[in-house]
Amino acid sequence: MSTTAELLKGAAELFPDEVVTSAHVRHFELPAGAGRFALITLDNGFDHTKPTTFGPQSLANLNAAIDQVEAEAANGEIVGVGLTGKPFIFAVGADLKGVELLKKHDEALAIGKGGHDVFKRLSALAVPTFAYYNGAAMGGGVEVGLHCTYRTVSKALPAFSLPEVFLGLVPGWGGCAILPNLIGAEKAVSVIIENSLNQNRQLKGKQVFELGIADAIFEGADFLEQSLIWTAGVLNGSVTVERPEVDRGEAWDQAVAKGRAIADSKVHGAAPAAYRALAIIEAAKDGDLQKGFDAEDQALADLIMGGELRSGIYAFNLVQKRGKRPAGAPDKSLARPVTKVGVVGAGLMASQLALLFLRRLEVPVVLTDIDQERVDKGVGYVHGEIEKLLGKGRINQDKANRLKGLVSGVLDKAEGFADADFIIEAVFEEMSVKQKVFAEVEAVAPAHAILATNTSSLSVSEMASKLQHPERVVGFHFFNPVAILPLLEIVRGEKTDDASLATAFGVAKKLKKTAVLTKDAPAFVVNRILTRFMGEIQNVIDEGTPVAVAEKGVEPLGLPMSPLVLLELVGPAIGLHVSETLNRAFPERFKVSPNLKAVVEAGKRGFYVYNAENGFKPELDPEVAALLKQGDVVLTEEQVRDRVLDAVAQEIGLMLEEGVVAEAQDIDLCLITGAGWPFHLGGITPYLDREGVSERVNGKRFLAQGVASVPA
Repeated sequence: MSTTAELLKGAAELFPDEVVTSAHVRHFELPAGAGRFALITLDNGFDHTKPTTFGPQSLANLNAAIDQVEAEAANGEIVGVGLTGKPFIFAVGADLKGVELLKKHDEALAIGKGGHDVFKRLSALAVPTFAYYNGAAMGGGVEVGLHCTYRTVSKALPAFSLPEVFLGLVPGWGGCAILPNLIGAEKAVSVIIENSLNQNRQLKGKQVFELGIADAIFEGADFLEQSLIWTAGVLNGSVTVERPEVDRGEAWDQAVAKGRAIADSKVHGAAPAAYRALAIIEAAKDGDLQKGFDAEDQALADLIMGGELRSGIYAFNLVQKRGKRPAGAPDKSLARPVTKVGVVGAGLMASQLALLFLRRLEVPVVLTDIDQERVDKGVGYVHGEIEKLLGKGRINQDKANRLKGLVSGVLDKAEGFADADFIIEAVFEEMSVKQKVFAEVEAVAPAHAILATNTSSLSVSEMASKLQHPERVVGFHFFNPVAILPLLEIVRGEKTDDASLATAFGVAKKLKKTAVLTKDAPAFVVNRILTRFMGEIQNVIDEGTPVAVAEKGVEPLGLPMSPLVLLELVGPAIGLHVSETLNRAFPERFKVSPNLKAVVEAGKRGFYVYNAENGFKPELDPEVAALLKQGDVVLTEEQVRDRVLDAVAQEIGLMLEEGVVAEAQDIDLCLITGAGWPFHLGGITPYLDREGVSERVNGKRFLAQGVASVPA
């Protein structure tokens, strides 16, 4: 058997580019005469913008530090060992860049085993161990603390999570085995499964303490000092730590069952990670931690060699890296300052935009509309949302007053926009209406002002074609709800110049949106793919497949909601409008569904009704069922899935040929951030590659082997 040190040395050789974390040991006397104490600080030598991670060399460094304190503890030289991080960061888990490089199952197994072998030494020392969660702690960062005897947490801690299931892994260094045995299965399932599958929801310091993960909580300002005073109390017996008894009976089984229901509702069995984590939690009921660790090692290795994790890491990298450095964006030095924003329209979308610009840019924002009542309603909406932020303690009274003072509404565009630098329209989705609005705005706006359109599908070039300065028109397409979905499709018209485009990207960054550059092609990226996807579902329903079968056909994708529930959210009328736009552009691939038209004409808000009797599950509306005229071609769920995926693969292939975006990666980034497409699919192209659809339809993969898949 190879030793932990040999195991980690071998792993380190596979991963030469690791950002290495040091484990510094220092000694001091604890307060109140409690004795000599060893404190290990995890630090990669960078500031908080490069969080501390555990790659193989980093684990080896921690292992060496434990060698030192283990000898000191055995010799009676110290009374305890503490573990903390650099300012603002405790540790954020395994270094995923190393995981991507692994090609063999036994290499993956070594990563799990290496982490366990190092971390569990903390609980085996001859003296008590203490983890001081001083800053952000995720994944392996949380788990290394779970192996300690006691834990404290900072009130200022902003983010604490076990995000592995979100990425397609399991908490594999003790999380699945120790956490339920510490705080009970129900709370552990909430942290490991529910939070992960809810877009990687983070816990704050207070919640970490309330859940019982930490034994004490202290203010951020003097966190370490207070933690050490508390530690002295624990060691000299003046502080007693009491933890509630864990219920190992029926409550444990119910928690696991609840976790399965959550996983089913989110991924529909399409991604294995949540189910593997639940199996380990289920088996941890008897408190045998070593058995749990062995199961974690196995699950970790299996998942590392599977497609979902590679897709998850790919998706994570897209959002964290590519999303922050948009492909094709012009030099940011060309961007012009924006000191005032104009919004044409004061409806719900326009009001949401006004609120976003106001909060992020903190510059004057002025709304206009066709009558005073609408203008007042728009400004009133923004004021109401600011009041809500104040009520939740998200902003103080001064900030609320200042923001309210910055938003105004006028009827006269000349009065409102004469000194605006960035003017965005959010009016009715009709070309003639938008052209008229832009002509009016151009007549009164300064020569340098950017004219942006929030159109979801119309041609930006055509919109700008009648203006004297079409070079300053840019597409700036947000996704609803504006506050939640991060994507912003920035559309370059035929005449858009670099300075206007650079300004648009600069504004997007200040708005904290994920900006993707797209060509001025019908419906741009997300709406074109979703319309083809939904259109194919609609086609099979029109041809004769029952609605329920059509919907179930795409369930294995594990999408956040079914296609017809999504249609309800978007609004059938908008869905119909986009399909008509695309039908004019590409009639051979985009049909206008007569059934969808009938649903819109009947004024229906969707295909479903929701009743309390059936727990508000979607049921086909009898009035909609009566409207549907179907053929007699009935497909199976599998045939539906093939039809839909083939259509999507074809459309993406054509979009890449047309140069709608720079690469397949941008398609995936758009679907993840604009349509909530799951991380475990990596967007869509890794899934199409993995299932063989790309080659079946286009004769080639979208991504090279090793990108979002196990390297060859």
